[in-house]
Amino acid sequence: MAAVFVYPAPTGIEPSALPKVLLSWSSGKDSAWALHLLRKRKDIQVVGLLTTVNEVFERVAMHAVRTELLRAQAEAVGLPLWQVQLPCPCSNEEYERIMSQAMDRAGREGIAGVAFGDLFLEDVRRYREERMRGTGLEPLFPLWGLPTAELSRTMVAAGLKAHLTCVDPNQIGAAFAGRLYDDDLLNELPPSADPCGERGEFHTFAHDGPMFSRPLCVRAGEIVERDGFIFADMLPA
Repeated sequence: MAAVFVYPAPTGIEPSALPKVLLSWSSGKDSAWALHLLRKRKDIQVVGLLTTVNEVFERVAMHAVRTELLRAQAEAVGLPLWQVQLPCPCSNEEYERIMSQAMDRAGREGIAGVAFGDLFLEDVRRYREERMRGTGLEPLFPLWGLPTAELSRTMVAAGLKAHLTCVDPNQIGAAFAGRLYDDDLLNELPPSADPCGERGEFHTFAHDGPMFSRPLCVRAGEIVERDGFIFADMLPA
């Protein structure tokens, strides 16, 4: 079972008085590790998980994780879930309109910033910064610039457990779908693949680690091909 960590506030400052931050939560390992690092900081408090969900299929966008497992994650990390419903299909214009509404809500509720689990893609970071400009919210990137070869091993060694839920077969083998993200998998990835999947090689579902108060019992179910990607359906065990 994952260890339960208590993250103290600066001496003399009540945790409730710290700036409030939302974490963009994909349900995967990188956002889970971002939460772990953010909770070590003594100048902010993470108050919620912001997740986009396909409203037709009731699954996390791209990661294809069932919302029942998403809610179980939020409960296990002890944070409320800000679930943003996206239509299917969803144009970029519609996506930006819906996310703008979410940012407006955040501002009204006293949120100071939104954290993202991005690692090194400059265009992705620039897009997020541009979209948040003028909202009054500060974008935070707690994982930015960390060497991914080292980061991947650090996460595994710390007890973070995740399964691959989506694989791009043009970048790595389809057989990786549904597998546990561990040292064996990292050793088998092709040299061209980023070990954290930052270029879209794969997406994950995190279910144990130092950011969880308890592990989530899950198993990989049906594996299907859809829209050029291989998806592994994660199910409660």
